[in-house]
Amino acid sequence: SRLPYALKILLENLLRREDGETVRAEEIEALAGWDPAAEPSREIAFMPGRVLLQDFTGVPAVVDLAAMRDAMKAMGGDANRINPLQPVELVIDHSVQVDEYGSAAALLLNSQKEFERNRERYLFLRWGQKAFRNFRVVPPATGIVHQVNLEYLARVVMAEEQGGARWAYPDTLVGTDSHTTMINGLGVLGWGVGGIEAEAAMLGQPVSMLIPQVVGFRLTGELAEGATATDLVLTVTEMLRKKGVVGKFVEFFGPGLAKLRLADRATIANMAPEYGATCGIFPVDAVALDYLRFTGRPADQVTLAEAYCREQGLFHDAGTPEAEYSDRLELDLGQVEPSLAGPRRPQDRVALGRVKQSFLAELPSLAAARAAQAPARAVGRWEGEGGGVAVATAPAVEVATEVDGVPCTLGDGSVVIAAITSCTNTSNPSVMLAAGLVARKAVARGLKTRPWVKTSLAPGSQVVTEYLRESGLLADLEALRFHVVGYGCTTCIGNSGPLPEPVSRAIAEGQLVAVSVLSGNRNFEGRISAEVRANYLASPPLVVAYALAGRIDLDLTTEPLGTGSDGRPVYLREIWPSQQEIEEALRTSLKDEMFRRKYADVFTGEEDWRTLPVPEGETYAWADDSTYVRRPPYFDGMPRAPEPFEEIRGARVLALLGDSITTDHISPAGSIKKESPAGRYLQERGVAPIDFNSYGSRRGNHEVMVRGTFANVRIRNRMVPDVEGGVTVHAPSGERLSIFDAAERYRAAGTPTVVLAGKEYGTGSSRDWAAKGPYLQGIRAVVAESYERIHRSNLIGMGIVPLQFLEGESAASLGLDGFETISIEGLAAGLAAGFPSGREVEVVAERPSGETVRFRVRVRLDTPKEVDYVRHGGILQYVLRQLLAS
Repeated sequence: SRLPYALKILLENLLRREDGETVRAEEIEALAGWDPAAEPSREIAFMPGRVLLQDFTGVPAVVDLAAMRDAMKAMGGDANRINPLQPVELVIDHSVQVDEYGSAAALLLNSQKEFERNRERYLFLRWGQKAFRNFRVVPPATGIVHQVNLEYLARVVMAEEQGGARWAYPDTLVGTDSHTTMINGLGVLGWGVGGIEAEAAMLGQPVSMLIPQVVGFRLTGELAEGATATDLVLTVTEMLRKKGVVGKFVEFFGPGLAKLRLADRATIANMAPEYGATCGIFPVDAVALDYLRFTGRPADQVTLAEAYCREQGLFHDAGTPEAEYSDRLELDLGQVEPSLAGPRRPQDRVALGRVKQSFLAELPSLAAARAAQAPARAVGRWEGEGGGVAVATAPAVEVATEVDGVPCTLGDGSVVIAAITSCTNTSNPSVMLAAGLVARKAVARGLKTRPWVKTSLAPGSQVVTEYLRESGLLADLEALRFHVVGYGCTTCIGNSGPLPEPVSRAIAEGQLVAVSVLSGNRNFEGRISAEVRANYLASPPLVVAYALAGRIDLDLTTEPLGTGSDGRPVYLREIWPSQQEIEEALRTSLKDEMFRRKYADVFTGEEDWRTLPVPEGETYAWADDSTYVRRPPYFDGMPRAPEPFEEIRGARVLALLGDSITTDHISPAGSIKKESPAGRYLQERGVAPIDFNSYGSRRGNHEVMVRGTFANVRIRNRMVPDVEGGVTVHAPSGERLSIFDAAERYRAAGTPTVVLAGKEYGTGSSRDWAAKGPYLQGIRAVVAESYERIHRSNLIGMGIVPLQFLEGESAASLGLDGFETISIEGLAAGLAAGFPSGREVEVVAERPSGETVRFRVRVRLDTPKEVDYVRHGGILQYVLRQLLAS
């Protein structure tokens, strides 16, 4: 009764699957006797009940399965054995881009372009839907994967026939998107994994993990007037990042739970990757059951969920005893204040009243790329800490332009993108209706969005449009040019589309620090738009407010948004809706029949999808001229048994990177530059730059993705400190090349490569190409100060060894500059023996002068299964060999 809710679910998973091999009695006993204070050391094998994919990460997963079928057939096996053994659902939500906006035709035109660009990918997915068992696809223009999961796919309790009996067990899952954790808000245990791990789970391999520590987060009170669920999640994210919860579970409890709607809980759970936890889970309670009923789940499913959870001790109510936790935090919901997060990271919360001064303080670093000789001027002045005065300086740049016939002046801090987008907030009716109410009041006062702001509304599901239309608020949002642009993850994933040409030209002319404000969960450098340097996360109503203001360097708590039609200034407080107004809008506009109607035929899709000619055959007919879907080379020449691990000697450093290198830095998902290696590849094959689409949409083509690896325009390689972007120095020639071109030269010479990095390497999305790309570039190991959980697993899944500097050491402290020759001693022997005497090995770095630096690193292969994966050259090779041998 004192075991945390999430661990009870893991315990049930092990008990049900105990077989003496994959799951043994001693593992069950270790989990049942969990020590909250113990450092994780005991491995368990978790088998999720289902797998959730989206199309950016799902397409390469299906590509890999198709390639495994080819390899199985070539080795004399049965290709049809390569099939998902668990239910797999893929939601197409990442392919739509915001090309058109600000008009009633935006949705239609963007949807048409989506189909034109992605026809090859969609044909491939239709083949997969027909060729693979246990595989269903939710077509385009339905919604965002996590919102569709929350509103429709999630079962809470699963039921199936096994051995002639009907079994009920908790709904659990892994997903190929970091924000799979959103479903934790409904009491469903699941988290994001790399596409590589997901493929293994699909093929019946357990997810190998250590019994985690669980941090309890006690909530009390209720949100104050004016505070939103977005403000709450930014506060929670900041608190948990400061606490340090990487690799841990977070479990929310306390009397404040009863004051949080299910959508508010889902908003908090969604952001687990941003606060660094494996998951952030809420228990099943009356609120969860009410949500299941309201969203149209069958009555017998709701009845089963309640009966099962009560019987198993998984149901939470006022009498539930508090669990024991590894650590605890507490938050009074009443202390939450309106906030944003930015300009670079989700955990960098800024109170609304301090956004202006925070931006001005960040401006010199954001503008660092501007010419050093440009004249400096004071651009901001405010009272600093301790009564002092802080002044920010930056080059004095303002650029005059004209947008849609209206003269405009853009400068540092101009908001050029205002996007209501992403699963984080569009799943939450209270903040979406609040945005509509702000729009209504702004329109009534005669305000308009600034002409240079690219506005967009990308609902997480079609139900959102239904209740906005029912309330009449959709018309008010459209009056401010927030028209529906598509149903999918748009701006938050980098599919913001091109800026208006005059705006783009002005930014380039002045090297302006332009700004985006979005209701998403990610604001990493270079992610939203290559032309936007500062990105802020905000609630949907604040997105509307900043579109009206057109600037970030404005204190919205004291300065007006603009001038109304009566000539008087209009302040945010005058158009901000009360909680009573939001509640009334919820009561009158959100209806349960909307969910039933919109999800009644969810797998059918529009005519464009239904009429696609589906390819036939158990194996896929790869097209040699395809620039979207190609057979990857992972299994080429693979022997039936793994060969001994080749020691890493004489390696060169491909990049020396700093802290917080994200998967966006390593493998960007957004636009492809025409002068980049990927852009050149596409142009050589007759693809015009206008038809490049995005890196994310071409993840089924390894040739594009390997060229896009380390190609983010904002990545900074310390080997070339004066350059921003994916550039390195090739040794020993001394030439400056793109990282891809340098990697190709090293590969041709048979020279292995490594990457050196700082803290939190691989934060962000669970992007398998952030590991596949480095693998194809020939990178054998990464040495970092610390890793993000999913990315470390992905590296291992591709056979790349993650090494960690010992506490207190770093590339800088050891004097490494990236021009050393690197050898790693003891790695091959340790892998062969399974590291029986510890997981430290020695690195020898030889400088060009001949001087050597020796230091020890920790091998971050944390479980025996991870050792197996690296010995086999990757998780896919391991699974294929297991199938061939069985």
